[in-house]
Amino acid sequence: MTNKNIVKNGDKSKSEDKDFPKLEKELGIVFDNKNLLIQAFIHRSYINENSNLKLGHNERLEFLGDAVLELVSTNYLYHKYEDLAEGDLTSYRAALVNTKSIGAIAKELNFNNYLFLSKGESKDFGKARLSILADTYEAFIGAVFLDKGYNFAKEFIEKTLLTHTDEVVEEGKYRDPKSVIQEKSQDLLSVTPNYKVISESGPDHDKKFIVGIYFGEEKIAEGEGRSKQEAETHAAKVAIQKKGWEI
Repeated sequence: MTNKNIVKNGDKSKSEDKDFPKLEKELGIVFDNKNLLIQAFIHRSYINENSNLKLGHNERLEFLGDAVLELVSTNYLYHKYEDLAEGDLTSYRAALVNTKSIGAIAKELNFNNYLFLSKGESKDFGKARLSILADTYEAFIGAVFLDKGYNFAKEFIEKTLLTHTDEVVEEGKYRDPKSVIQEKSQDLLSVTPNYKVISESGPDHDKKFIVGIYFGEEKIAEGEGRSKQEAETHAAKVAIQKKGWEI
């Protein structure tokens, strides 16, 4: 199957320029179902401009890949750090699989060259692109899991992501703002922070969330992001600054 078979007749999209066999060779993964491979790179925004596309966007694959990623990383950390408590393991995992970390890995793997994006999304190389790359990494894992099985997906995650575990731990990258604010608020104020979505706007492929962080009924700060998780992290960071708590 050639790449152009997934697009509508007469479409002059850049799908013909995406050398998926090259990607398979670089990653050492040859898909039996090429549709799964290609679909992992189709962003929702591309579907909006190419309604006759034979394949759907990658969000279902992302959903599946996220679950596989969490299981593999949890199992890996559980056995690597046998003496760590649950809270520390959770912090390590959060640092490993957050948008910044897996987005950077996807960039290193040259996933940028294979994305199917709308014209508008194609021009954005900031935080939005990093988020899309992170989602694509998870979608790719989902595709590998379906095509090759769990062990193959596990090997891919270990080779591309989990090799960075020591770096994350040594540099303290696991100290994400949400973990810090929870630790500080519990130790100093005996209160556990909670997060509430204040507003949500934008189309499905370009959402914007504003989230508040609260100590009890008191709103401490607000944060915004393209996902609830990103907005919560931003809110936690702002709250830390307001409280003068070091991260």
